[in-house]
Amino acid sequence: MSTYALEAVFRPGSVAVVGASPRERSVGRAVVANLRAAGFAGPVGLVNPKHRQIDGMPAVARLGDLPFKPELVVISTPAATIPGVIADAVAAGARAAVVVSAGLGQGPGSLLEKVRDIARPHGLRIVGPNCLGVMAPHAGLNVSFAARGPLKGDLALVSQSGAVASGLVEWGVARSIGFSAVVSLGDALDVDFGDLLDWFAQDPKTRAILLYIESIRDARKFMSAARAAARAKPVVVVKSGRHAQGAKAAATHTGALAGSDAVYDAAFRRAGLLRVHALDELFAAAKTLGHLRSAPGRRLAILTNGGGIGVLAVDRLVDLGGTLAALDEATVRRLDGVLPPTWSRANPVDIVGDADASRYTAALEALLSDSENDAVLVMNVPTALASSTEAADAVTQVMARRPRPGAGKPVLGVWLGREAAALSSLEAAGVPTYTTEAGAVRGYTYLVRHREAQQALMETPPSLPEDFVVDSAAAQAVVSAALAQGREWLDPLEVTALMAAYGIPITPVTLARDAEAAVAAAAPLLAQGSQVALKILSPDILHKSDVDGVRLNLASEAAVREAAAAILARARELRPAAKIEGVTVHPMIVRAKARELIAGLADDPTFGPVVVFGRGGTAVEVIDDKALALPPLDLRLAHELIARTRVSRILKAYRDVPAADERAVALVLVKLAQLAADIPQVRELDINPLLADKDGVIAVDARVAVAPHPGPAQKGPWHSRFVIRPYPKEWEREVELAHERRMFVRPVRPEDEALFREFFAKVSDEDLRLRFFSAVRHFSHEFIARLTQIDYARSIALVAIDPDSGQMLGAVRLLADANYERGEYGILVRSDLKGLGIGWQLMRTMIEYAGTIGLRMIEGQVLRENVTMLAMCQQLGFRVAVDRDDATVMHVTLELAAR
Repeated sequence: MSTYALEAVFRPGSVAVVGASPRERSVGRAVVANLRAAGFAGPVGLVNPKHRQIDGMPAVARLGDLPFKPELVVISTPAATIPGVIADAVAAGARAAVVVSAGLGQGPGSLLEKVRDIARPHGLRIVGPNCLGVMAPHAGLNVSFAARGPLKGDLALVSQSGAVASGLVEWGVARSIGFSAVVSLGDALDVDFGDLLDWFAQDPKTRAILLYIESIRDARKFMSAARAAARAKPVVVVKSGRHAQGAKAAATHTGALAGSDAVYDAAFRRAGLLRVHALDELFAAAKTLGHLRSAPGRRLAILTNGGGIGVLAVDRLVDLGGTLAALDEATVRRLDGVLPPTWSRANPVDIVGDADASRYTAALEALLSDSENDAVLVMNVPTALASSTEAADAVTQVMARRPRPGAGKPVLGVWLGREAAALSSLEAAGVPTYTTEAGAVRGYTYLVRHREAQQALMETPPSLPEDFVVDSAAAQAVVSAALAQGREWLDPLEVTALMAAYGIPITPVTLARDAEAAVAAAAPLLAQGSQVALKILSPDILHKSDVDGVRLNLASEAAVREAAAAILARARELRPAAKIEGVTVHPMIVRAKARELIAGLADDPTFGPVVVFGRGGTAVEVIDDKALALPPLDLRLAHELIARTRVSRILKAYRDVPAADERAVALVLVKLAQLAADIPQVRELDINPLLADKDGVIAVDARVAVAPHPGPAQKGPWHSRFVIRPYPKEWEREVELAHERRMFVRPVRPEDEALFREFFAKVSDEDLRLRFFSAVRHFSHEFIARLTQIDYARSIALVAIDPDSGQMLGAVRLLADANYERGEYGILVRSDLKGLGIGWQLMRTMIEYAGTIGLRMIEGQVLRENVTMLAMCQQLGFRVAVDRDDATVMHVTLELAAR
């Protein structure tokens, strides 16, 4: 349902409290007291069959007895009564309910299921059960049993823990930090993280969103909502259970590396969320984001009256990956003129222990004017020689002289004396203060990380090479044959065929049933002067080294015969119950300066397929140098995945070792992600080692686990195990135009920025004005990125391409709302190609797509003077009416349900 009816949760016109009570320290009494204290202006009804009056307010026996229709019903009655209360709420016309009560159970036949079955058919939204409640200060709403209500502010908090939510409210009150809303999800029967991310992303009173997560149930919904929200405003998340270990041992190295929390971390990173690891970090992030907008870069200038604390700040900055700003020569000369000769003449700018207010003023103004830094950290150590409060007032006065509040570079403060007047002055000026230099630097890094996450979301990836061709049909045939035989693992010959289908180089392999067959297979290789390797082949032996099942560097037939016999005998001795099929014979791959890597796919129960990359070899789990990413991947994401590992450093050139072909490594990761999309029956894949050097990559050993595809595990028209919708290749098609011309229509890709730039150059100023409702003279990277880098789960953009020239002819875009009920479209065709039917065919394809995802309506805004577009809309069945807000604009709508 997403945002459907959530206005009844956060901006209800009326509220009823079922279970209101006069009993001291009861939940019902606390909810009523908080609601009254918050100043809710609408009608409030109390429901309790045992009382006719509670604390001076009238009470009724049932919801139906209220003299008004309650939009929001808050329930704090015993668990057994809640299905009946929900039924009463539906009958009374309520739109939402907050169920504070616990104990509804889980699973079939539980009270929880009964509540869902009653509420869902009627669209009654439910927050909870087993939750603290909801607080929305701007609406005067507090239907919780928290000890006190939050201040008004622009931070939204969504927490699975009521205790964490209550604690953050208390923390905010103590520090004058307010919230736009605080929601405790509890058991999240209905309203969940995805719904609330969508709601707060579009809430004008929310500037940043804070999440406390214990687990995610609907990963696809969460990722789509999180990616959309993170593009709009900062989203900070803390997740508990980072070190929980799975109960079963992983069968592959990649499976062992892909721990649950590591996958969550990959998901948060992919969505553009800012992850912190503890509540104190969440508090620090809230403080920083509650005061400061953004940092234009990562260069920090430090202003202090104490050299030691300045050095400590630098140490912490370097620890966290920040950059110490340089001082411009002009700034140094300016500071020379206003500071004593003993000042540091470098960053940190130490203005000496006797620094007074005027010295702070002069130094801060100089640093704010210096283009070599992106933010300033101002620190004060109390001394008997100057007033810390006056120093704080000086900073405040400098901030007040800015053109407008919040403009310019961020300024952060550390006043170690913690004088109340100084802290109050700084906070009032929009300068967040921290108890230590480490806390301040960490706060600054949150700004930097958020900005860099935003940039990463909009980076244009490099195009894939033209020879990026895969044979998914051949790969599917290999996997299907193994499954038809009831096997869970592909044999080495099948693995080789699978790798070949995706263009991943792998050492050739030959199967030998016994020692003599091994000699025969090795003979041609030995004759060429190559050494060979033998490996045990058994579906019951996953790790060959466990049974001493590998022999390397065999240079003669006698050595091969002896090794094969020994491998087979040893395997039968150590694993008598195992099915031994023989040995595999491989040429020895000698690449003296190659790096051993691991690449593969793991399967996560929450987020589905995960791409794993890191340092390979037999000690891969011990070294634990790995990074994870959710598919699908492009080359930019693949390179970013590589860069997050330690082994990436030795992929560069060092001493006499040439740089490895990192692009070839990245291409393997992209191909693995594509394989996961094409063949959902592949559950785990392990290439270890993947050798990489200047000449490229080659897989030396690989294992692939397969399982029948169970069918859609989550709703959606795409790969049922992906949580991020991959490129919808099924919407590629050739279309006939007028005058025997054709065009190729496909979904937009992130790497299409250059294509769009060339296209816009061939669209007239007048056509651009008609499309964008204003004159457009410059198309920034950020503007085009929003057109090309889309979430295929929420929107589609189709581009028309000339098959011969490759030039873009036009584009149509459809953006679905969070409830998947309505979609807004936009279309633009090259000015010199009108009359060929390009726009008509794009609109028809877009309408077809809208129907497949279940939209009920397509709508758009068209300038009244754009008669060509309006005529086409009418021919396609759109209803045309004057826009309610602007008479120069026509609102066009197409009902899909009636089609």
